[in-house]
Amino acid sequence: MQEQYQTVAREGVHETEINRSRFICALAPAATEQEAQDFVARIRREHPTATHNCYAYVIGADAAIQKASDDGEPGGTAGVPMLQMLMRREVRYAVAVVTRYYGGVKLGAGGLIRAYGGAVGEALDTLGTVTSRRFRLATVTVDHQRAGRLENDLRAAGRLVREVRYGEAVTIEIGLPAADVDTFRAWLADTTAGRAELLLGGEAYGEA
Repeated sequence: MQEQYQTVAREGVHETEINRSRFICALAPAATEQEAQDFVARIRREHPTATHNCYAYVIGADAAIQKASDDGEPGGTAGVPMLQMLMRREVRYAVAVVTRYYGGVKLGAGGLIRAYGGAVGEALDTLGTVTSRRFRLATVTVDHQRAGRLENDLRAAGRLVREVRYGEAVTIEIGLPAADVDTFRAWLADTTAGRAELLLGGEAYGEA
């Protein structure tokens, strides 16, 4: 499995002009292929008179789903360089649509490839990305007396505390890098004098 990936920090738009053609790149996070397709359809509705609405998206931490469209531009000059830019930046769960309003000057195949790929790269730089890392879900169960201090210690140590639940005992759900499990188990036993229980769960991705 992929240890980490980048994704788009937020939805947004970045515009650039090349030889009088307007290139408007709309970027958005997308959890599923359907979300990506819905975003593409929405941008097309917003720009019905555009010369082209080319797109690319990557879904899955391992980039299992990759799609691109030239939308009438010469084959391989728009969607593919957009997709390559997302892949080169290790961006996942994201969709990019580059809307072009033709300005009367032909760019040639090389110019189009640079323009479409560059539009996505500039949009990523402008909007920013966040890193998601793979981690192991784990639940720590501890008595009320030790819970407050343990939670503080976990946060102070930079651990990813996902949820704290209070019942007969206190359960603290955390995320651990897979390589840290044994080290954490020893730290927990030492910190709580062996009074906390650690239960390991599945794997997930979360912001670093």
